[in-house]
Amino acid sequence: MTFAGVVAGEWGKLTGLRSTWWAALVSVVVSGALTYVSAEASSGDPGYEPLGDLTAGLVLTQLGPLVLGVLVGTGEFSTGGFRSAFVAVPRRWLVPAAQAVAVAGFALPLAVGCVAAAVLAVFPAASSRGLPVDLGGGSVPWELAGMVVFLTGLALFGFAVGALVRRVVPALVAVCCLTLVLPVVLTLAVESGGAAFAGEVTPQERAASMVMTLLPSGAGGLLVMPSDALPVAGGPDLGAVGGGLVFAAWALVPFGAAVVRLRLRDVT
Repeated sequence: MTFAGVVAGEWGKLTGLRSTWWAALVSVVVSGALTYVSAEASSGDPGYEPLGDLTAGLVLTQLGPLVLGVLVGTGEFSTGGFRSAFVAVPRRWLVPAAQAVAVAGFALPLAVGCVAAAVLAVFPAASSRGLPVDLGGGSVPWELAGMVVFLTGLALFGFAVGALVRRVVPALVAVCCLTLVLPVVLTLAVESGGAAFAGEVTPQERAASMVMTLLPSGAGGLLVMPSDALPVAGGPDLGAVGGGLVFAAWALVPFGAAVVRLRLRDVT
């Protein structure tokens, strides 16, 4: 059993499930719909920029890749398929490694589809104002590429947490809290102080901003932001490279822990 054979088997299991394609379809539709609604709502502003709404749909679009990754990571254990999988592949680490490759291979075109849907969604509002949509100007190419990397990385993050936790509900709760709930709570905590708007940042706000920047959504968001965008008030200025490294760590650390657990402990 070669690694390529294991990857082919995991790819077949991933693409053979209807839930995989439904998650992909919903993600693309949500990305386009939310971006369209946001663009139409802001098109009446005097200084409207059509491409300023490209990331409007990421708030909910990220759920699709996250759920997809968690389902793959927990699938072998929730269905009992690990029994036959590890009999066929005694070198256990090959299975999660092959699953990670399959997830990345599926999540990448899914992310491209979500970004393409967001781009197409801004054209109606731009046309109604007679504004051009320049996809090659300024920081737009970087923003588009960052969105693709961000969504693909979220799928791998969800897979890593699912492979480590091995249970669907706890894994979903963990990734949703880290990417959706906790950033909102910290944002409200920072904005409620009001000192950041006056040029003063309290220690509590600085700590909240630092945690928010180091979370998956905060670090991954630095890949999407233009290079000249300002960091969160009081937060560390990691830049795109630093944010990308932190974002990658959120996937690599739980994945490594899952592999170690798989090799040293029983799989049941």
